[in-house]
This record gives sequence, C-alpha cells and structure tokens, in this order.
Amino acid sequence: MNTSTALHTDRYELTMIDAAMARGTAEEHCLFEVFARRLPGARRYGVVAGTGRLLELIRDFRFGDAELEWLRTHDVVGQDTLDWLANYRFRGNIWGYREGEVYFPNSPILTVESSFAEGVILETLVLSVLNYDSAVANAATRMVTAAIGRPLAEMGSRRANEEAAVAAARAAYIAGFGATSNLEAGRRWGIPTMGTAAHAFTLLHASEEEAFRAQIEKLGTNTTLLVDTYDVRAGVETAIRVAGTELGAIRLDSGDLPTLVTEVREQLDALGATGTKITVTNDLDEHAIAGLANSPVDSYGVGTSVVTGSGSPAASMVYKLVARRGADGAWVPLAKNSEGKASIGGKKTPMRRLSASGRANQERIYLGETTPAQDVTERALNVPLVVNGEIEELYLGAAGTALAREHRVAAVSELPAAAFRLARGDAAVPTVFIGN
Repeated sequence: MNTSTALHTDRYELTMIDAAMARGTAEEHCLFEVFARRLPGARRYGVVAGTGRLLELIRDFRFGDAELEWLRTHDVVGQDTLDWLANYRFRGNIWGYREGEVYFPNSPILTVESSFAEGVILETLVLSVLNYDSAVANAATRMVTAAIGRPLAEMGSRRANEEAAVAAARAAYIAGFGATSNLEAGRRWGIPTMGTAAHAFTLLHASEEEAFRAQIEKLGTNTTLLVDTYDVRAGVETAIRVAGTELGAIRLDSGDLPTLVTEVREQLDALGATGTKITVTNDLDEHAIAGLANSPVDSYGVGTSVVTGSGSPAASMVYKLVARRGADGAWVPLAKNSEGKASIGGKKTPMRRLSASGRANQERIYLGETTPAQDVTERALNVPLVVNGEIEELYLGAAGTALAREHRVAAVSELPAAAFRLARGDAAVPTVFIGN
C-alpha cells in the first residue's frame, strides 16, 4: 500500500513552486503561520487537535516514482520542479501550540520556518488536518463541559468517511471523551474502545429475551443491554429478569430522554437493580446533554454531532505567509490587507497572561523581536515540533495522544468561568498584540 501523503495537496501549491523556481524565489527563507480569525459558532475558546497526526503525515510527505509519474503525465509542473520534488523532505522548523492547548482568535497556532517551496507545499495538508481535528475537539470539549463529569463515548464512525472517523475519535479523546467505538482508533492511537450490540442483534432473534440471553452468555452480566427495540418498559423488565439485578447497564437510543430516563431509573430501582447504570445515545449534542444534567443519566454516547463539529465542521484556520528574510537577515513582515481578511505579519511569540489566581485573562502576542515580559504570570505557548527537519517523537503515536489529552485538562483549567457557557458569545480571553 502506498503510504505517501505527497498528493494530499492542491495543484496550485505545485504550480506556485514551479513559477517560483523559474523566477529564482523558491528558496527565499519564509515564515508561514496557521491561525483562525474567529472561533466558529461564536464559541468561547478552541482546542488544538491533530498536531500528532500532522507530524506523522509530514514525515511521510515524499514524492515517489508513482507520484512523480502522475504529475509528469498530467503536465502539472516542469522537469526542474519534478527533480526538486523527487528529493523533497521537509528540512525546516515547525513550532506551535501543544496539541490539547486552548486557542483564541488570531492565536499563532502553528509556525513553519523554511524555504518558500518547502513551506508552501504543506498548506493543504496542514489545514485539512488541523481544521477538521480541531473542529471535532471544539465540539467535544463543549460536550465534556455539558456532561459535568459523566463519561462520554464517541460513536460516530458511520457518520464520517473512514479516515475522518479515526481522526474524529482521536480528537474527541484528546478533548475529554473516555472511549470510542472505532477499533482502528483504538489500535492506532491507544484509545479505549467500547460497544456491545445494536438493534439488529435483537431483531435477529425470535424474541428480545432470547437476544438478551445470548449477549449475557457471551459477555457476562456487566454488559449493556439495548432495551428500546420494542417497548422500553417491557425491555427493562426482561433485561433484569435475564441478567439479574447485577446487570451493568441499559442503553436508551430513542424517545423523550429526560422523561424516559427518570421513568427507567425508577423502574430499575423498583426491580432491585439500583446499581445498573443508564447510558443514552440518540443524536446527542452539547445542548441535549446539558438538558439532561438533572436526569439520572450515567453516561452518554455521541455520534453525528461530534464528528461533524456540532454545526461547525471546520475550525476556520488559515495558512498564511507572514514574513521573509530580508537582505540584512531580519524578518520582513508580510500581511494581507483585504477587507475582512486582514492579517498581522511578522514573527510572533505567544504568551498567556494569568491572574494571581491562575486564570487566563489575555492572549499576548509579542511581535518581531519584542521580548516577552519576564513575568511569572505569563505562560509560554510555543513548543518545538520539528527541528531542522527532525520531528519531535514526544508528540507521536499513542503516547503523544495521551500527552495531548493530559495537556487539555491543564489548559482548560486555566480558563475563566465565562469560557464554559454554551450560548454564543465572544472569546473568553482577548488577544492582544504587543510591539512593532
């Protein structure tokens, strides 16, 4: 199987390189930056996700014989560019916010330092990963807030394409979900997996009781029985009769959940199954989860809403050239000035200012060579991700995923209370630019 990610890009990136090589500007030393001008859905904060995945994809970004032949056959670029692509590997530097870090409008989430050609070719790959994964994490972190400590499982694989499903499971896990139904995500990223049976299993058998007995015989009484294929009340009674009062859990996937959950809890308790938990699914999003805050729910399973970013399927991130080296070796700021899409050029050093109580109150972006204040109330946000073409192994694989999940907890704990409101509003922390 071909593992190259080199053609996961847009044609114009290669044609820009082709023209720059002809002009002699392809090797200009440049800075590219990833940022979002706004938070989609007027959310209060975002969560960076996808960095570990992206680093692995950059590692595999190579043009082999098959890729070069396709480009040649379709006359995408000239021979000089094909020769350059044949030897391509990223040799520059990348730094940015740690995966799991929170961000705000105009936060410089990722910075790529390289030649123009080496950096511009990564634009689509970088944005396709960070925009999707961060969108999922942004939705998932709101659901975690709404769940007020109750476990959540990601189960949206059937609502996304096969690779997006794996990426979504990873992003949701980083954002605080506890498990996924996706086995490939478990294998690839070390995420706990869960799942027992769907309605099809019940329908396969002559009766609901027969289906429950088959599941209990194989999985034991600690399993979760789906009780709403037919009549919920009858299903609960059958589940406890078959499994006994030690049944692990029942799942509800339909109906008026706030009312139904209360009725089922009362029925379980009356049957003596006081320890049997209730998990709910049924097209949940953060608002539906918040609506169940006072209901006796024990855990949630979320599908469509989390893998589609709960209404915001992309994180609105862009990848812009923000500086190039001048003849004197200094960085020359570059920026768009078009209406509605203006940006701030130059090299940047982001810090997060904290109050005396440890709450974030400003995203402070120091421009150019401005030196950040030597102040214990400011936390540095940038970490090296790629140094002279060498990827920081710390952020890769299952270990990197676990590290990102851990960091999100610490980063979110710094946010002010306003950040956790589910209603639309302004960013919880303002972004302030300091310096030239």
